[in-house]
Amino acid sequence: MPRYLIVNADDFGLCHSVNRGIIECVERGIVTSASLMVRPPAAAEAAAYAKHNPRLSLGLHLDLGEWIFENGQWIQRCAVVPTDDACAVRNEIDRQLAAFRELTGQQPTHLDSHQHVHRREPVRSLAMARARELSIPLREFDSRIRYSGDFYGQTAEGRPLPHAISVAGLKKILKSLPDGITELGCHPGYAEDLHSVYRAERKTEVRTLCHPAILATLQELKIQLCRFDQLPRRI
Repeated sequence: MPRYLIVNADDFGLCHSVNRGIIECVERGIVTSASLMVRPPAAAEAAAYAKHNPRLSLGLHLDLGEWIFENGQWIQRCAVVPTDDACAVRNEIDRQLAAFRELTGQQPTHLDSHQHVHRREPVRSLAMARARELSIPLREFDSRIRYSGDFYGQTAEGRPLPHAISVAGLKKILKSLPDGITELGCHPGYAEDLHSVYRAERKTEVRTLCHPAILATLQELKIQLCRFDQLPRRI
């Protein structure tokens, strides 16, 4: 079987400097898809770019809060809605879907979430229901697509992991891809106006994703880049 790769940039719309890095990776690198955060002010800028660039498929990056690892545990730094309140989560998902449609004039091509909060209930079931209604993939819950989060410059506890986002590290990931379709998550960007625990790593991701050796490796391994909007709709 052939191998297909969707390279999806999370956090599109988070701020101008992240937008700038993602756009660079679309135009000079291997990013084929992005997930839009609709709440930040820079979302409009990101959506405007996507409207005029059909080579980029655009999904919704559900934003329900943010957590940091501190003193040996995960602590919630900010909350959009309580993630254990099914009614509040349902309403917020619908609000963000409506905002996505208003910003872009279209439906999302895929669905995922900031810090993978949709892995846990009740968010998981609610996000799965919306993905089914829209006939789009929900990250890690679509049997056609394997998700890889290996291209990330920190450990689960927030310690630096620079090799994972190096050219050599990405080559290793590409060489281990199985047959079929893989989504590779990434977080490229710059940090001038960014307030996040994941900052300096984003610039490194831009360099790696745009490095000529990566495209050469894809060609050598006969891995075909593709987008979410090129997948057949789910039935």
